[in-house]
Amino acid sequence: MGLFRNDPQRVRLESQDVELKATRAPWSLWADGFGKLGIRAIQIIVVVAVLAGIIFAFQQLTLVTIPLMIALILACAFNPVMGWMRRRGVPSLLATVITLLGIVVILGALGWLIVWAVLDQWDDLYSQAEEGFQHLLAWLQTLPFDFLQPEQIDEWVDTLTEFVTSAQFGSGAIAGVSAVASFVTGLVLMVTILFFFLKDGPRMWEFLLRPFRGQGYVRARRIGDKTVSTLGSYVRGTATVAAVDAIGILIGLLILQVPLAIPLAVLVFLLAFIPIVGATVAGILAALVALVANGWVNALIVVGIVVLVNQLEGNFLQPVLMGRSMKLHAFVILVALTVGTVLGGIVGAILAVPITAALWGVIQVWDGPHLPARWARPKLSEST
Repeated sequence: MGLFRNDPQRVRLESQDVELKATRAPWSLWADGFGKLGIRAIQIIVVVAVLAGIIFAFQQLTLVTIPLMIALILACAFNPVMGWMRRRGVPSLLATVITLLGIVVILGALGWLIVWAVLDQWDDLYSQAEEGFQHLLAWLQTLPFDFLQPEQIDEWVDTLTEFVTSAQFGSGAIAGVSAVASFVTGLVLMVTILFFFLKDGPRMWEFLLRPFRGQGYVRARRIGDKTVSTLGSYVRGTATVAAVDAIGILIGLLILQVPLAIPLAVLVFLLAFIPIVGATVAGILAALVALVANGWVNALIVVGIVVLVNQLEGNFLQPVLMGRSMKLHAFVILVALTVGTVLGGIVGAILAVPITAALWGVIQVWDGPHLPARWARPKLSEST
């Protein structure tokens, strides 16, 4: 045994084993299960940090990022128009000016309809609202319990008057003026960016693709084409569905002689770009106006019209125009709306769903024209 312990060859092997373990120790710790878990944790932390930085930059630069996103989506929506005019030999600059003027005219017409109809019918609606409010107070006084005292009403009116004449209301008005200035600035910036996207969009995309080679270039081009087609199809399909909804509800409101029928129809058109929530809000506003102006019977009829139009749109029109390839699950839509609203308010809620649809479209063509990313492919059953 003593000779075995003093064997020079064994001693040399043990020393080499110790040296090997010492040299492997620093990185061998990452080879076991805990090491791989640590690597994944670091990767997740890095990804979350990058996303947080992007979100922070987005929130700090909303005056630039929101007009940029709106311009990109509008450019994708009108890309077929630009392509058609270019194929007909129309110069790029002239085609851009024609398309841009068309977009500005459409948006301006929507705004003018709302302002004109509100100003034209505001006095009648105000008088009807005041009369309806007085009827409501009289009805509350007939209840068998003390629901509302005249002293409370006078106190609320005094509080409202004091707020309107206070410095706090004045600062709010100044903030409103600042918001209007920011809106005008963002609108001008959006129109300017949209001009360059329409005119030089393909060349801009080719410039961004210069670093890619081989299969990377093919994939990047495929992703770009899918994003443009998805955003464009989504916006055009949603606009068509929203127009049908607005016309149907407008006909019902005109038959019932509900005031502000045109502004409410335009509002239905705009809110239709916010899935699920928009239709509900538009229906509530239309029913409230009908309740104030025409009574509860007409309000119930308006609710029935809104529900009927939305059911026809959701079950028949939307599947035909939008297609099943862009149909997102209701849970995904709600999550996207929540995230978009938190990050960008109402504008973020409008942009959230088309951006989510574009991301899902990119995943569907990640590995090929009709081949989704590996992790997004459906699992084949063992029987097949």
